[in-house]
Amino acid sequence: MKRWLLDNRRFVVFLLLFSVFRTAVADWNPIPSGSMRPTLLEGDVVFVNRLAFDLKVPLTDVIVAHLGTPQRGDIVTFSSPKGGTRLIKRIAAVPGDTVEMRDNRLTINGEAVEYAPLGEVSEPLGAHRVVPAERARESFGASTHTIQWLPQIASRSSFDPLVIPPDQYLMLGDNRDNSEDSRYFGLVSRELLIGRAERILVSADIMDHWQPRLDRFGSSLH
Repeated sequence: MKRWLLDNRRFVVFLLLFSVFRTAVADWNPIPSGSMRPTLLEGDVVFVNRLAFDLKVPLTDVIVAHLGTPQRGDIVTFSSPKGGTRLIKRIAAVPGDTVEMRDNRLTINGEAVEYAPLGEVSEPLGAHRVVPAERARESFGASTHTIQWLPQIASRSSFDPLVIPPDQYLMLGDNRDNSEDSRYFGLVSRELLIGRAERILVSADIMDHWQPRLDRFGSSLH
């Protein structure tokens, strides 16, 4: 083993540096589910900036320094507080916000979030089912993005007013009726944030023999 390490020391050093880079600086994240549709599709691979919020000790959640402030509307990757699975969702409320949801409509700090209807589309639900989806443009302050609801799917569409504590964040999927998010596993602490998803690197249609979706390559996220 020692002989192998000596003979391949350059490769070993490269692997170590690459691991540090992926765990401390930048990363990529494949999208395995439809919880962020229509913003992110199954088969997208997104670039994740791990230095957007915090500098951490590699391979840990130990924060060395704060580098930025997570904003309402950011798409972030994080470790689930329930089980540790890596997830990707949108920050819907930040520390100090008072947020509630009634029939899938949010109110933040006493101000109703705006929903501009975008019409109805057909959305896949699993491999062999298609359901109608209602899309809307959700806007609050500088945060504007497209979300959707699946009227045929039962979900937690309401919750009572909640004050977000320091260093905690409320996460929601853009596909509101098909997303396991803070409505189910609770708030996410800052130390569990991995980074901000900023761009789609590549994309392939997993339901069509992994055909490349070239129009999504390099698309910025908002």
